Amino acid sequence: MAFLDDDFLLGTQLSRELFHEVAENLPLVDYHCHLHAKEIYEDPNFDNIVDAWLTDGHNYGDHYKWRLERANGIPERLITGDGDPWDKFMAYAQTMEQAVGSPVYLWTHMELQRYFGIREPLTTKTAKSIFDQTNEQLATPDFSRRALLRRMNVKIVCTTDSPEDNLEYHDQFAKEGESFRMVPAFRPDAALNPTAKGYGDWIGTMESVCGKPINDFSGLVDALRDRVEYFHQHGSRLSDHAVDVVEFAPATAENLDAIFSKARAGLDLDRREQAQYRAALLLELMRIYKDKGWTMQLHLQASRNNNSTAFRKLGADTGYDSMADNSVAAPLAALLDQAQSSDILPRTIVYSLNPNDYMAIATDLGCFGGDDRGQLQLGNAWWFNDTVTGMRRQLEVLAETSLLGNAVGMTTDSRSFLSFPRHELFRRVLCGLLGDWAAQGVIPDDKEYLAPLVRAVSYENALALFES
Repeated sequence: MAFLDDDFLLGTQLSRELFHEVAENLPLVDYHCHLHAKEIYEDPNFDNIVDAWLTDGHNYGDHYKWRLERANGIPERLITGDGDPWDKFMAYAQTMEQAVGSPVYLWTHMELQRYFGIREPLTTKTAKSIFDQTNEQLATPDFSRRALLRRMNVKIVCTTDSPEDNLEYHDQFAKEGESFRMVPAFRPDAALNPTAKGYGDWIGTMESVCGKPINDFSGLVDALRDRVEYFHQHGSRLSDHAVDVVEFAPATAENLDAIFSKARAGLDLDRREQAQYRAALLLELMRIYKDKGWTMQLHLQASRNNNSTAFRKLGADTGYDSMADNSVAAPLAALLDQAQSSDILPRTIVYSLNPNDYMAIATDLGCFGGDDRGQLQLGNAWWFNDTVTGMRRQLEVLAETSLLGNAVGMTTDSRSFLSFPRHELFRRVLCGLLGDWAAQGVIPDDKEYLAPLVRAVSYENALALFES
């Protein structure tokens, strides 16, 4: 089989039929990514392939690639520094020669094929030709930010936005009649991190945005409710939370007001106070989301900024994060139980960066919900799990513990406009898995029988998230 030919990962006739005849040309709904609304609205071209792919210009630094380059001994000047674009590209080509088997190797070559029509592998020998070809194409109107999204048949793209954001670029974009929708996803991480530096300043910003004082915990909840309504009016139907560590501890209203006052003043909170605050606020947010018919996303088990020296030099999201291994099952079950008991449990997707959590999370989720089809589910393979084997394992666990046909497909979780072939990769893994199961005799070898499931998981279930 040729490298990345039309049938890669499709080892049976049924898998090939399901992918090429059902999944391949469906539109994309990317309900979690980190593209910036301003850049989508203003629609500039990238300066060159390094600008689009590798550097930290325009907030599109790709920490997946950076980690591999560091492992290959590339100096930081040619990764996040001020090195010449050609030198940076050659350094990346050198790294790719060592990267077979890496998901980044696969993504890199899928992106070269799908966006630029380049089928040859990236090596130090082909680097100059590929550098010139990609730069020539990126300079044309067909390779502007929006054009790149249209090229991948994107129907909806969700940006990730903080509660205080005014969503001005979403407003302006919506008036233009573009072929796809750009909607915000509500990410109140600042509200859920009372020990973070600048928490008090953020509360002040929220007071200005909402036009009213926030004097206590209930005032904060009211302000967040106002912002959810504002986001809802701009098309938002999902929230997203980088929870990392799940904590649950009960608290009284008096406890919460005291904790809020301490946090706003910049005073230390002990571990129990932090757990009380976060659990209570998350439950209040769940109540708000349930009322609005939203979907809540919880991203768990990221251990962030592990390299303190690098963090001081480069900041967050620069490739120094890893999987955490905190206990998840008991606090998550307690949180869900409290929400279920109070009838405030929204549609919920729970992701874990640690695949060892999959069974615990999936079986926790199976204890709750029931109001809607697919109300609670294990989120797609995320970050370090966004590999062929990782995606396949997540689908297997979902199928074994719940209903595969209710899965809401894939997201890019990316800062790159060139990352959307990951949806294709997911669809190939899905169709390949179904083909393998059919070859083993555990599901029917019947394209017509399986086609509705493939359409639902690849596209329709994700689209339904925006119908409320």
